[in-house]
Amino acid sequence: KLQEKPKDSGKVTITKTFDFAGEEVKVTKEVDSNSKEAKSFLKQQEKLQSAAPASLPTGSGVKRPSGMSSLLGKIGAKKQKMSTLEKSKLDWENFKEEEGIVEELAIHNRGKDGYIERKAFLERVDHRQFEIERDIRLSRMKP
Repeated sequence: KLQEKPKDSGKVTITKTFDFAGEEVKVTKEVDSNSKEAKSFLKQQEKLQSAAPASLPTGSGVKRPSGMSSLLGKIGAKKQKMSTLEKSKLDWENFKEEEGIVEELAIHNRGKDGYIERKAFLERVDHRQFEIERDIRLSRMKP
């Protein structure tokens, strides 16, 4: 299920409901109203709103869907499932926001002690070593 809460600043809040380990988990994210995701979400909302009045006609002569297939269709409306990795990522993002450590983590990872910086350094060293060895091999082949 999806919900929309438009705001004045040009942002759209999208709420999605997932099923995780038998629990209902709601994921809320705010995106720019001009983004591709927001536009597709708004189109989907329009489809749902236009289909809802047509599916609930009132009148004595209108045949209502009944029977086992209709009942199972209502019960069997499955929610989108969430994997353990997605749930862990969501929990980590929520924790960072609640504790207010987003900027601190960004600064730490950007610094000299950051994992990404160390990996980039090792990659540069490996590339230089390869070039040195290649030059030595090529110089031995020519004479």
